[in-house]
Amino acid sequence: MDVVGLSCQDRAWHSVIMKPHVKFAEPVLITTSEALAALCERLAAEPYVTVDTEFMRERTYYPELCVIQLGGVSDVAVIDAQAPNLDLAPLGALFANQGVVKVFHACRQDIEIFLLKFGVVPTPIFDTQVAAMVAGFGDQVGYDTLVSSLAGGSIDKAHRFSDWQARSLSPAQVTYAAADVTWLRLVYEALRDRLVREGRLDWVAEEAAILNEPGTYRTDPADAWRRLKLRGANRRQLALVQAIAAWREREAMRINIPRQRVIKDEQIPELAALAPGDAEGLTRVRGITRGFAEGKSGTALLSVIAAAKALPERDLPHLPRANDMIKPSPALVALLKVLLAERANANHVAARLIASGDDIDALAGEDAPDLPCLSGWRADVFGTDALRLKAGKIALAAKGRRVEVVELVG
Repeated sequence: MDVVGLSCQDRAWHSVIMKPHVKFAEPVLITTSEALAALCERLAAEPYVTVDTEFMRERTYYPELCVIQLGGVSDVAVIDAQAPNLDLAPLGALFANQGVVKVFHACRQDIEIFLLKFGVVPTPIFDTQVAAMVAGFGDQVGYDTLVSSLAGGSIDKAHRFSDWQARSLSPAQVTYAAADVTWLRLVYEALRDRLVREGRLDWVAEEAAILNEPGTYRTDPADAWRRLKLRGANRRQLALVQAIAAWREREAMRINIPRQRVIKDEQIPELAALAPGDAEGLTRVRGITRGFAEGKSGTALLSVIAAAKALPERDLPHLPRANDMIKPSPALVALLKVLLAERANANHVAARLIASGDDIDALAGEDAPDLPCLSGWRADVFGTDALRLKAGKIALAAKGRRVEVVELVG
């Protein structure tokens, strides 16, 4: 096809997307409520729709939605989510439509955005990254790899780090954004058909149940301290760390700025150790300015610290004692990891999807742990054999370049 007479946008679209064996609809930029409503009405009649977003989060706590991409049989739309007076309600209705599968790749951040926007998780969901892990493409396979492997296409990454808040959107940005949902249709169909043939579609459904749970995307400020690396804290210091981390999370949410711009991770243990009682004491923590210490945020932080310092001994959190902690045998952990790798390889499924490192530690250290890998398809693939390995009923043996499971007699 001669592209000389095409517009700038059409030429870009042709060069990035069009292949001899694939023909996609031309992308349309949607900026009005009427056009979005008409699009969603058409897509509501289809069995599935591919979805992606472009957002910015560098300067905010919550993601700032900039662009939404939708792909259907005859529609490829790039929705300007920041267009004046744009009513996104038809999109919310489409996402709530149980008759239309919403197809994403690595959907967690996209779902978080839509949960914030509409108050519910789009359902049903199909995540091609999860499906690819079930289908043997390894851990967290990239979208461009799937496009190449399953659809014979390629993705132009030139606008991966575009400023999606800048307006107006350029033809090249529209082209880039649209590519994410056009190729995704072919990737989805290839993975879906493969999983149906292999009888593994239910495996993906188990993972989708986690993605459908709103709690998956919500941060509880009371748990914010868990992401910190703590060393040598006593019970009082742990109480202070918990209180300060929870305050920081709530403050970041309130102001809508990244948590590290409130106070940094490394400042929290230092604050807990010093436990300052006034603004002057706050300024002794590296990186905390006098303006912060004497301002509204500093005053609020000092109140939180004072409350944690005043907690009675009986209300302080307990630190696990060394002799209470489960210490699995390193050799048994290593053996279980070898079994996991062998089972994952034999069944062509990503090891991380079967069991995490924490799961392996729990398997090695506990007699009857309650773990996902001991039920459902994971038990069939790995969990049952893991328990049999612990019980001395099977062993692992090297055979050439492979590891095999050996049945033991007696």
